[in-house]
Amino acid sequence: MKAPAPLEALTSALRRLPGVGAKSAQRFAYHLLQHDRDGASLLARALGDALVRVRHCSRCNTFTEEEVCETCASGRRDASLLCVVETPADQLTIEQTSSYRGLYFVLMGRLSPLDGVGPKQIGLDRLLARAADPALREVILATNFTQEGEATAHYIGELMRARGLKVSRLARGVPVGSELEYVDPSTIAQALRDRRAVGDGEPRGGAG
Repeated sequence: MKAPAPLEALTSALRRLPGVGAKSAQRFAYHLLQHDRDGASLLARALGDALVRVRHCSRCNTFTEEEVCETCASGRRDASLLCVVETPADQLTIEQTSSYRGLYFVLMGRLSPLDGVGPKQIGLDRLLARAADPALREVILATNFTQEGEATAHYIGELMRARGLKVSRLARGVPVGSELEYVDPSTIAQALRDRRAVGDGEPRGGAG
């Protein structure tokens, strides 16, 4: 027996979520329609609302409802520090440590030539524009410690140093191969404090 076309479409849509395979997507779809139609309606409304109202910050590229996000608009942030992260989730994780008071740039990805993700796809032109800010003194590379994250950090670091900026990397307290979103805040806070200058391996304490 073949499932109704709308149900198959829902299952297919749920498979687009990271880590969700065919069986899990099917289970989610059947659960929502069989046991939680109110939840399904709530999910549909919330997703539709987010698609309409959430945009990218014109300065740092994170998610926001306004033209400029709350962090970029704050006069209390240290404009001499710019932390480069892969995703808004990584930015939120760092914010939750309460140990960093600088600004951010969110790449919305990482370099991965095999997947067709190059400098243009991660907004490198916008990052370079941010790097031209005369107040900026140090760029903290907080991409994930995966192979692609390390390659992205190296590529960006070379460009930033060529512009006369200090470049540092999170300390190795963050496990190799890990993604910031899943690392506990205390470990990230320590990695920020002990960040090392790229190229010399020496720590450059103080997260701003």
